[in-house]
Amino acid sequence: MAIQQCPRCGAKNRVDERAAQMSQPVCGKCGTKLPSPAAAASKPQVVTDDTFARDVVAASSQTPVLVDAWAEWCGPCRMIAPALDQLAAESAGRYKIAKLNVDENPRTSAEFQIRSIPTLLIFKNGQLVDQIIGAVPKQAIAARLQAQL
Repeated sequence: MAIQQCPRCGAKNRVDERAAQMSQPVCGKCGTKLPSPAAAASKPQVVTDDTFARDVVAASSQTPVLVDAWAEWCGPCRMIAPALDQLAAESAGRYKIAKLNVDENPRTSAEFQIRSIPTLLIFKNGQLVDQIIGAVPKQAIAARLQAQL
């Protein structure tokens, strides 16, 4: 059983992974189709100013969440994006990877004083516990995430 949060209403749903392979799971509260557990864990989740509290802060009470603060025009951000995609695919539910576009989400960027990108923020139990600034190798990011498990 996996816990899936509804992207529309935020309700938490228990999803049987075996049954989800045969049919599309839906939210028990609002009926919205839920992403399959494998698909949800295989790529970073896009977060915004409006969804940050729910998708990052609240979600970090279950598993650590790494937030990639990035922008489209940022070369170093594009350099580390494949490493973050790989980490998301390898997560197996142990942690979550999220992406925050700083140009489109100035409120969250200001709240966490993001002055340089890429900036990686690691949340655990609703708190910011680690921060990585600049383009670093995948192994360094994985080691910092591993320290939070």
